[in-house]
Amino acid sequence: MTVVFIEGRTSAASRSRVSTDGDARTRDVVLRRVSELGPVTAARLAEVLAITTAGVRRHLEALAQDGLIATSDVTPAKRGRGRPARAFVVTPEGHNRLSTGYGDVATDALQFLADRLGQDAVADFARARLAVLEGRYAPVVEAAGEDLDARAQALATALAADGYAASARPVGPSGLGLQLCQGHCPMPEVATRFPQFCEEETEVFARLLGVHVQRLATLAGGEHVCTTFVPREPVVLGTPGRAPASTAAPPPASTRTTPTGTTRTSTRHTSTNTDHCAHGHDEGSAT
Repeated sequence: MTVVFIEGRTSAASRSRVSTDGDARTRDVVLRRVSELGPVTAARLAEVLAITTAGVRRHLEALAQDGLIATSDVTPAKRGRGRPARAFVVTPEGHNRLSTGYGDVATDALQFLADRLGQDAVADFARARLAVLEGRYAPVVEAAGEDLDARAQALATALAADGYAASARPVGPSGLGLQLCQGHCPMPEVATRFPQFCEEETEVFARLLGVHVQRLATLAGGEHVCTTFVPREPVVLGTPGRAPASTAAPPPASTRTTPTGTTRTSTRHTSTNTDHCAHGHDEGSAT
């Protein structure tokens, strides 16, 4: 019996499987770009990804149906006539999808440490862990010189390289300050359960930038982005471990109970909020 193989033909099932796999990979890319750029419109994503706006909308609809993204309350300003375009941000479920996958193990390990040695042990670990990052970021920030804007941009670039989807941008009237925005947290489960890591990270930012910074919002607290306000003040160099006190008016404070049972103070600045962490460009048509 002679068996003849005909090359160049694939079954409908094979073609469908290839198409599905390709869609899944593209969808993952779209999700990550929304994390990095959000709130962001379909038109802006199409420009960044070099695919059609219709194709982007299809992936956005699928991601929204899966609960991985949502429309933002803050939409980019419209350009010209017509309705402002919808902007999208990643949901907590989406951030969990983007996480490293070791969040549960890390959280369990830290809870074990807290149960055996107390919350102070977790704080000590957070301090030691963030000290390693501070040591890596310090040369990058110092190389930017004494200009606060340049230092903040250098810090944002270093954070972005580590997967935090970070950026820095001016905010407030008359150049009041900057906002350091982090659109992704590599281990959101840890940050949600143990706020010591966010608190220590804020201290590290203050030491690196040389000013007293203020954390306005966090992904762990349910916001779409971590936002840190950086007041424009003279940078004081050569003072390790301490940042000068801020002369900017402090935002009103409120307290809430964390999952670990401790009381935590959160801040909201009346003129600087997460709106300024919107990455989207102006659009003139709705998605």
